[in-house]
Amino acid sequence: MRLVWTVMFALASTAAFAASPEDDYITARDKAIAAITELNNSNAPVETLDAADAKARADLEGRLSALLGPLTVKDFPTNGTINLESLSDSDVGYGMLDGLRYTQGDDGPTLVATTRGLLDRWLQARAAETDEGLKLPTSVDEALKLDAFYTQAINSDAAFMGTLDFPLKKPEGADIAMARLGGWTQDVGPIHEQQVVVTLVKGNSVMIASAPATPPVPRIPACEALWTSADEAAQKLAAQASETKDEKLYDTANAAWEKGDGDYRKCMGDKLPSDPAFPALLTQAQTLADHMAGK
Repeated sequence: MRLVWTVMFALASTAAFAASPEDDYITARDKAIAAITELNNSNAPVETLDAADAKARADLEGRLSALLGPLTVKDFPTNGTINLESLSDSDVGYGMLDGLRYTQGDDGPTLVATTRGLLDRWLQARAAETDEGLKLPTSVDEALKLDAFYTQAINSDAAFMGTLDFPLKKPEGADIAMARLGGWTQDVGPIHEQQVVVTLVKGNSVMIASAPATPPVPRIPACEALWTSADEAAQKLAAQASETKDEKLYDTANAAWEKGDGDYRKCMGDKLPSDPAFPALLTQAQTLADHMAGK
């Protein structure tokens, strides 16, 4: 009997410490990053770096495909491509959320799928960042409220700037459902081409979908006027700073632009729910969330 219990304990211990598919993926990803870093440090030719990066990402894509299985969200393809755009920490697109990206054409909706375990690991890594601009909370609920989450997780060449959060009804079976309206930009000021961004967490499944707002977000005159006034004032300050080479005036001009941008987005968030276009935008967000939940 003692031998039987000893064998059973050994088997249980082995199972407890066996690497999970997520562990295997992370190990392979980190090994690939280390190899590409070594190539970078040795000044390897660009062609060699690009080939190594493409080969490693293809391997990781296969691992993620096996881990996630086929996507079954209405209007999205079954198979995706890796969300990581680069494994070199010197490139744009490095450090994005581990997962697969599914797209409907170049300008159509996109969806990034991952697991709760991989998302939690990614947030833990972001929480440990020494650069304050890259830090994120480890709580998924808290992270989803921040523009910086979407900037770092699902895009590489522009920042996400939120306009408002939709009063989404959580689909049955979902643990977390968050829908936001916002846009991608490389500058301050109005973003007239906005996106409906919906995140759904259901068990171990995490999906973040982004679709062009339908109908397009209207231009609200009062909000446009706020930005125009702030922009004009900031441009005058910037012109004075250029003439006088006064760094403090440059800072004042930038602060005026930042404040004008914040005032504009707050105005849009306050007034858009009363606009005739809002119900259709809310319906778009809810429909997307329901489809992601399997309805």
